[in-house]
Order: sequence, then C-alpha cells, then structure tokens
Amino acid sequence: MPTQKRIQPLFQLDGKVALITGASKGIGEAIARGLAEFGAKVVVSSRKQEAVDAVAEAFRGDGLEAIGIAANMGNIEQAHALADKTVEAYGGLDIIINNAAVNPVFGPIQQTEERAFDKIIDVNLKGPFELCKKAYPVLKERGGGSIINISSIGGLTPESGIGIYSVSKAGINNLTMAMAQDWGADNIRVNAICPGLIKTKFSEALWNNEAILKRFLQHIPLKRAGTADDIAGLAVYLASDAAAYCTGGIYMIDGGYAAT
Repeated sequence: MPTQKRIQPLFQLDGKVALITGASKGIGEAIARGLAEFGAKVVVSSRKQEAVDAVAEAFRGDGLEAIGIAANMGNIEQAHALADKTVEAYGGLDIIINNAAVNPVFGPIQQTEERAFDKIIDVNLKGPFELCKKAYPVLKERGGGSIINISSIGGLTPESGIGIYSVSKAGINNLTMAMAQDWGADNIRVNAICPGLIKTKFSEALWNNEAILKRFLQHIPLKRAGTADDIAGLAVYLASDAAAYCTGGIYMIDGGYAAT
C-alpha cells in the first residue's frame, strides 16, 4: 500500500488567490510563476497594463491561471483599487507578495533629493502598507492568509550607494514584524524575504559594475550572484500551509553574504 503523503500536500496552493506586485519581470515574475505552478490563481501587477498582460498571457499559455491588473504602488488610490479589483476578479484574496520597489538614485545619500526620497518611501514602504491595510478585512474573513514582503539585505545593513533604498527596506522589515504581531490572532502570517545580490534588471547597477560585483563576490561564500528563481522557492513555502507556524520572520537569501 502506498505511503500516505503528509508533507507534500501542505505546499499546494489550489484554490488560493495570490496578488504579486512588481511582477512583470525579475523576482516578482518568478514568484508569480512559482505560486501558479503550485495551483494558485495569480494576479500579476505592475505599473503598465501591457506588461502585466504579456506575463499573464505567457502563464496561461503554460496552463496556469493568471490575469494582469496594472497599478502604481506609489499611488494610494491605485493600491487600494488593486486589492478591490483582485477580489472582484477572483472572489477573494489569500496571498499578497509586496515586491514592487524603486530606487531612482545610486550614490551617496546626500545626493538624494526630496522628490526621490519621497518616491522611494511611497513605493517601497507606504504602498505595501496601504495595500495590506486595504486587504486586511478580506484576509480576515477568509480565515487567514499569507503576506510576504520582499525586502533586501540592505534593510539589515545599509548598502553603499543605495542608502535610502536600504532605509525603506529596514522600514519594511519592521512593518513585517508589526503586522505579524497585530494580525497573528486573525491567522494572517506576515514574513519578509531579504535577497542579496540577485541578477535582475532592477539591480543591474550593482552586478553590471565589475568593481562592485568583485567586491560582492569576495564576501559571498557561494561565489555567484543569485537568480530570481532562487527567491521563488522560499516564497512558495511561506505562502503555503507548510509554513503555517511561520510569521514575523525575516529570511535572508544572499548566498551567505551576511555570514561573512
């Protein structure tokens, strides 16, 4: 008689609705695909409708369930509308991945103008807060859910050249723990993933600079930059019932960078 499977089903996301921001490429797209492959209905979101439509169409071509809904996470009204449109489309919401982020400046913090500072905080910190606050009643009514904030190792120790971005990610780490404290009784789990150097378009200023890449690799035991798929596996775990006792966690995926 075959052995009854106890652990494997915990990773399945059948019947779950997942919303992923910043999902038209890179880490967000990889996470969206991972969640869809495990059975979730995914809403792919980013600023441009044509970009999210293209990703959703590619997913559907592979037999996955997905739609695209455009939203600018730096705009509160659009962030709120994104939650409403997701529920309208799929009848509920169970998983939120806050991945959308910006970093319009690279250099010493004194070069960061007020406009750039406000944009970084609005998109990277305020937007995720407003989206989750808007979605909270829906998650609570569903009996719980999983929120995953994509942070950065810069949120643990500021990275040179991206100081204010690092500040915003320190904020998202603390927001993660605050939401975990307040919403745990509603079975809403909130965790953060802190990627290290990941080879995506967003971080190209780091890995495409030979001097910066060399400096990073000297302190990465695995001796390589990460990929978007390296992040997706942990996101699937944290979204699933396999992580039912995980909340308030700040998880590093950095090739060992923080250990050196």
